[in-house]
Amino acid sequence: MNMAVTQGLALMPPPFSAGLANWSQTTGRPGTPTYADAAFAAFVPSDPDFDGCLEVQKISATTRLRWMTEVPIIPGCYLRVRARVKGIAGVLPNLRIGAWVGNQAGAELTALPNFGPSTALTSYGESVEISAIIGTGARAGVNMVWSIDAKHAHFGLDLTGPTGGVIRIDDIIIEDVTSAYSADLLGVVDVVDFGAKGDGTTDDHAAFLAAIDTAGKRRLLVPEGVFHIGSDLTIPGPVTFRGTLDMAEQTLLILHDDFSFPTYEAALGNDEAGFRKGLQALFHTNEHISFDMKGGRVNLTAPVDMRALVGFDNAQAHLVLQNGQLRAADIGAWDTVTETRTATYSPTSPLLLTGISNVAGIAVGSRVSGVGVGREVYVRARNTAAGTLTLSQALHGGAGTQSFTFERYQYLLDFSGFSNLGNFECSHIEFLCRGRASAVMLPEEGRIMRFSDCDFDRPRDRGITSIGTGCQGLTVDRCQFSSSQMTLNAQDRTVIGFNTNNNDVKIRDNRAVLWAHFGVMGGTGHIITGNHFFGGDDAPLGIRQAGLVLADVNLKTTITGNYIDNSFIELSNEYAPDPNFSGGFSFGGLTITGNIFTANSIAPWFSWIVLRPLGSGQFLQGLHVSGNVFRTIGTRIDKVESVDTTFGALDYTRFRNVIFDNNAYNGVDYPTESPCVVLHDQNTDATTWVVDTGDKLPFGGWARTVSSVIMEGRAQDASNATRYEMPYAEIQQGPNSDRINLRWPAATRGRAVVTVRVDRPL
Repeated sequence: MNMAVTQGLALMPPPFSAGLANWSQTTGRPGTPTYADAAFAAFVPSDPDFDGCLEVQKISATTRLRWMTEVPIIPGCYLRVRARVKGIAGVLPNLRIGAWVGNQAGAELTALPNFGPSTALTSYGESVEISAIIGTGARAGVNMVWSIDAKHAHFGLDLTGPTGGVIRIDDIIIEDVTSAYSADLLGVVDVVDFGAKGDGTTDDHAAFLAAIDTAGKRRLLVPEGVFHIGSDLTIPGPVTFRGTLDMAEQTLLILHDDFSFPTYEAALGNDEAGFRKGLQALFHTNEHISFDMKGGRVNLTAPVDMRALVGFDNAQAHLVLQNGQLRAADIGAWDTVTETRTATYSPTSPLLLTGISNVAGIAVGSRVSGVGVGREVYVRARNTAAGTLTLSQALHGGAGTQSFTFERYQYLLDFSGFSNLGNFECSHIEFLCRGRASAVMLPEEGRIMRFSDCDFDRPRDRGITSIGTGCQGLTVDRCQFSSSQMTLNAQDRTVIGFNTNNNDVKIRDNRAVLWAHFGVMGGTGHIITGNHFFGGDDAPLGIRQAGLVLADVNLKTTITGNYIDNSFIELSNEYAPDPNFSGGFSFGGLTITGNIFTANSIAPWFSWIVLRPLGSGQFLQGLHVSGNVFRTIGTRIDKVESVDTTFGALDYTRFRNVIFDNNAYNGVDYPTESPCVVLHDQNTDATTWVVDTGDKLPFGGWARTVSSVIMEGRAQDASNATRYEMPYAEIQQGPNSDRINLRWPAATRGRAVVTVRVDRPL
């Protein structure tokens, strides 16, 4: 700024011809003696060089001349004080610009420099200019650097050195020379002008606050240097960083005007530090709901522990991280930490492991493996004093004491320290894991976490991990999941796209490439639609893994409009503490409609829908598979659905509301139907017609209901007479209970259209 122009301030002292009473012999403060009464000085009206001037004889060790008027000192303004002098007689003195400087209360700031460089007069009659520049910034050429406590000053000259000499002083000039420092930065407020040192050690926090207070809507400039900031700092207006800030991890930096990654990267001088500081600020400002990376890339050398970064563990405001790439750096803390402990499990406390030594060594978020542990079971919490661990899911077996393994994967974004987090969203973020890190770990509790248009690229172990109920209402839309194990055969893959433990998850319009499982889903009330997930390989008669594992029983879930390629849907009850059915609901509550199922290079026993009961007594209640297309390429399979009886079997007597209808089958030897329509031709006269459903009933189920028998054409007896009686049906016939008998009162032949169901009405 230029004070004389922008502030309307009068800087120029009056000429000496206006009277010597304007000039003090000491400090310039009111009441001090003036030059009007000085016997050693006089006004000379007609000097040939200076016109009017002041002639002074030096009679004391330091003879002072100060203007009686206060000159305001404003941070960011630079003043030059100058005067021409010449020696007249006697031993010539030294001269320098001098000042008295005071604070707002009018007290002298004795710690601040009060004089400029000294000039010695060496000849008589020669005009010499004495000058000094004064300001609040330590800039090149500034002779007197003052702190922002300086509010006003009295300027003039000091005569030092030998006494007795006589000099003449031309009128003193005070001028604003700020433009010499900031002519190219019109409208910019420089923090150096307010006392910031930028030496990496001095705490420049106060100087920044003073500059911010003065700047208003003008742009703040942080010039070259390293500026240590010792406490939280908010910059509300525009700011340009040419230098960098040195801040502790827990010290907040909130940049309201340009709340984006490039600005934070410039502020911290490092992409990783800038990202962490900006993401931290997102949780502490109510001015913004999103942190925009503006297409920037961050090389992370360690997981971002969001709880430690943010400083609290509960947040519910809608916050968004968007438009950038998080990249696992070549070096960093990405190694899996594996621990083994002996622990005791009891189904009466289905989420608790007890009796664990050194439980503090088991990290929250560790994946648990051992006898009776289902897929994707994690340590949700720990009690160090009690020696216990709380799990995300119950075990389906393993009661008693055994050895468990705990693997703690490392995630680019780790929210596991949050006790409750809701409404956090990642949009257009590429998690470039590079086979080194996993992508995101969700909080222990929370709701409505969202991932939209994101790319989960080659996670080492997991894409999105839920360790508790923080996946409630999880939404994953239009994301790309690319495995780090694409070159392996399907059965050798271990990486998993995502898992859930809670309800109401939406998985929509995603693409997942060659994972062990796209998703392992606990909870119910899910909507899974529009996804393409595939898991094949080039091996002949290859083994396939489940694309989706649904690990609870009565699901109230829909799987609609997906492209399910070389993988299958698995229904399991592995999260039940007692897998034996003892009441309530069993498998079902599931609608599978309008999907495309395809596979190639597979064995004939491959199936796209696999029921895997653990324990006894489980059954199907409410399964609707309709309007799907099942197609094999270059091979054939037996059936589209099957039961894995490795750990349990189904109770076929309890099937209810199981529908397979209006599906298209290509390359499938036994198309599944229920209701199953059988066209039975009885070419010999018989009182018992054995009607075989031909392995068409779902899951090897029983012929439980005959819903209709229609004669196509006339029924005839041995004499070719038409028989008008109707037969009665006997269900659950044959060695596999998948046939029915039609019983006639007399030997009869003909064609019957029989509708058989695998279930039975209540």
